[in-house]
Amino acid sequence: MVGYAAGGPNDIVARALAQRLAEPLGQQVVVDNRPGADGIIGADLVAKSTPDGHTLAVVSPSHTVNPAVQAKLPYDPLKDFAPVVLAASGPTLLVVHPSLPVRTVKELIAFARSRPGQINYASSGAGGTLHLAGELFRSRTGIDIAHVPYKGVAPATIELLGGQVSMMFDPIVAAMPHVRSGRLRALAVTSAKRHAQLPDTPTMPEAGVADFEVVIWYGVLAPAKTPRTVVDRLAAETLRIVQTPEMRERLASLGAEPIGLGPDAFASFLASDLAKWAQVVKATGLRIQ
Repeated sequence: MVGYAAGGPNDIVARALAQRLAEPLGQQVVVDNRPGADGIIGADLVAKSTPDGHTLAVVSPSHTVNPAVQAKLPYDPLKDFAPVVLAASGPTLLVVHPSLPVRTVKELIAFARSRPGQINYASSGAGGTLHLAGELFRSRTGIDIAHVPYKGVAPATIELLGGQVSMMFDPIVAAMPHVRSGRLRALAVTSAKRHAQLPDTPTMPEAGVADFEVVIWYGVLAPAKTPRTVVDRLAAETLRIVQTPEMRERLASLGAEPIGLGPDAFASFLASDLAKWAQVVKATGLRIQ
């Protein structure tokens, strides 16, 4: 289950895993896209599914951001799921449409300051990680930019490509092909260090925006009470797949890299990420009702 539209980074990673899981599991693995509410609809379906290992969720940081920005969720992000694997991660890119007359973050800030409220940025949905990245950028720089939410990364990126919006913090998985083709211009990477595939693109602190790091991760969850033997089997096969040369190459082509944390380590990671985003949301004052 993918809580976002087809063609987005969650979907791309899910389909890459599904294709390779079919053979060792001895059955077809189908990707079901249920976009809406920044992943909440899809996650809720999995949380309420039969805990037999046949229904899984591929989730990203929105899973740990949503509790901080939503007044109420239909599930508990920790208690209602059994962590399987933290499969891969990659940064976002601050990208702009080439029609925008800026080539650096400083130029973008200056351009936005000269046109308060006129520059808009896309996100995959209100209250999601990419929205929060935009709000962090706004608060760190003091610029006045408008948020335009979409139902997933793919439709947001399409609108940016068409020039309907000016800029976006786009997962590198989704943005990289368009940066390579010149249809989008990358101004900065949001990881702690420069990305191997974009060695000339600065990090946000290098570009003049201090204390700014946003990394998009991709994990697999099962419903709570899924038998540990089933979780361990799914984890073992997924961990094996993400470390194969073929999958590493596939992830690298998308700007991501394998992480490979098993059930217990992934559970600890989720708890830590929940705390991190709660602190960020408190600092920015963002709240989605």
